[in-house]
Amino acid sequence: MTTVVEAVPNFSAGRDPEFVAEVAETFARAGCEVLSTDSDPDHNRSVVTVIGAPRSVEDGAVEAARLARERVDLRVHRGVHPRVGALDVLPFVPLGGMAMSQAVEMARRAAARISRLGIPAYLYGRASEPPGRGLASIRRGGFEALVAREPAGRTRADLPGLDEDGNPAHLFAHPTAGAACVGARAVLLAWNVDVEGVSPEEAGRIASGIRESGGGFRGLRALALFLPRQGRTQVSMSLEAPDETDPAEVFAAIEAGVGRVGGRVAGSEVIGMAPDAVTDSVARAILIRDWSPDRVLSRRVAARAEAGPVG
Repeated sequence: MTTVVEAVPNFSAGRDPEFVAEVAETFARAGCEVLSTDSDPDHNRSVVTVIGAPRSVEDGAVEAARLARERVDLRVHRGVHPRVGALDVLPFVPLGGMAMSQAVEMARRAAARISRLGIPAYLYGRASEPPGRGLASIRRGGFEALVAREPAGRTRADLPGLDEDGNPAHLFAHPTAGAACVGARAVLLAWNVDVEGVSPEEAGRIASGIRESGGGFRGLRALALFLPRQGRTQVSMSLEAPDETDPAEVFAAIEAGVGRVGGRVAGSEVIGMAPDAVTDSVARAILIRDWSPDRVLSRRVAARAEAGPVG
């Protein structure tokens, strides 16, 4: 069986299509297949989804980190989405012929290589030690808080970017590119639901009530964001257990919460690729705009496998 891994790097640049095109080309040169690119000017963030052989994906990710270091200056970056790095988040997702343990090894190796570029890399998800470190604990306060921290008291587990001697990198953040959050995880659903007729504060209360940490749905992370350039409010979510939590139930809860305060749901969008839990009927139920079955990750992986080896 051909070994296939997915990477879903998130970059703090959503207003520069030339940069996103260069990132995609960087992965393509490494032998990866680029499945999708998603950019948002209010988030000021772009998400690139690629698949390929592990070495190709790892090499492409490291070169994309180098490109982001040169092109993105977080000192002048403004956007509504939390961020600490130019290459902000880099998850590796094991697919065909690959175990999670191999994705963890890949994430740790990529983190060390990115650190050698002068960009500290923090491990999260399955790749952290112990496993399960969340992104929120790393990104609290954003890039500005990270560059202000002192290194005293940090451990290898906190900052796993290693130098050539295997010692932790000495920096908390690159002065302009910040730090990268590198991890390993299972397939998830990243999606945004647009709401109308509600204030950002009301949307925030709805998001707080549905996320797992607030007693809501298992595996759901959610926050409310107001997009000033587009004049809309959204509930932005990652559903980390799409096989256990029905996206349609999450959508219904948002719809009910918005309705109670006199608003309405205007539609939703998938960021990147969708898990198998998003069937055509679910996509219709949760009002995904521009839906296509080609957005289902497993279908694209199967099609690539039929076409020949990846990478």
